[in-house]
Amino acid sequence: MARLDNLTLRERVHDHLKREILANRYAPGSELLEVPLSEELGVSRGPIREALRSLESEGLVEITPRRGAVVTSLSKREFLEAYQVREALEALGVRLAVPRLTERALDSLDERLDQMTEFAAAGDLDAFFEANAGFHEAFMEASENRKLIEVYRRLMAQMGPYRRPSARLRGNVERSIAEHREILVAARARDAEAAVVRLIRHVEVPQRMLEGMTDEEFTRLTLTSSPRLG
Repeated sequence: MARLDNLTLRERVHDHLKREILANRYAPGSELLEVPLSEELGVSRGPIREALRSLESEGLVEITPRRGAVVTSLSKREFLEAYQVREALEALGVRLAVPRLTERALDSLDERLDQMTEFAAAGDLDAFFEANAGFHEAFMEASENRKLIEVYRRLMAQMGPYRRPSARLRGNVERSIAEHREILVAARARDAEAAVVRLIRHVEVPQRMLEGMTDEEFTRLTLTSSPRLG
């Protein structure tokens, strides 16, 4: 692994660790120990410690006196509850955002959808997830409700390490892209309530799958290899 240079070191360490967590290379429950990370990245423990604290504030890691930093892990119940909260937050975000969306913002959402289609066809899982997350984040930003955005981002950080299990719960990438497009069609028509209904329908798909799973099945799901795109 390439070592990190000294320019904006804390941010570089933070960004590197965040990418590794979201790509599931540091799986939920993994310990992030300062000394091994310092040796691996070729930096002192100070920037490592600062980056871990920043990740804790985002909800990606938990820091305890005994274990130190551990990648956030969720039980099946906690993951389902997170989805339920996400549904409520995004429904509010879409309702507030639709009247505020400019033509430029709508065109940007179209571009996100095109990217999702391209990345799915190429089998680029991480890029697909980023474009997907960007689509949803754009509505939250357009809501212009700072407290809502703050709570949403922390929740999505906690759910971030489970992006692959989420994709497996959904199963059909083409269907997911079509659901995003339906949300955007309603937003272009300035029909906030229709956009909310379509958003809820979209977010409820993995919830229904989770409700029918046992804890053991959920554990196996989180350990299963990445879904195939395209």
